[in-house]
Amino acid sequence: MPAAQNNAQAIDKKFSAPVIKENNSGWICVIVPESGDFFGTRKPVKIAGTVDGQEFQATLLPMGDGTHMLPLKAALRKTLKKDQGDSVDVHLNQRLS
Repeated sequence: MPAAQNNAQAIDKKFSAPVIKENNSGWICVIVPESGDFFGTRKPVKIAGTVDGQEFQATLLPMGDGTHMLPLKAALRKTLKKDQGDSVDVHLNQRLS
């Protein structure tokens, strides 16, 4: 994972979720529960953390209902050997700026 950015804020959000194909965008992702309340925004949020122990960085994208989706790039899914319908354990540990 690239070095943490200077203005990274430590966070601790853990959840398990199924890998889905989001209907509107077609992206393969997981939905981050209660993310709008947790982050205090319905705008995109840059984060870092782990999926099934594999480090990553991404931008959470708002869904319009107070939740965000976490896109899972094909390379990460291949490393994890996960696809649609599989469950993953996510730990968000940094909010990046």
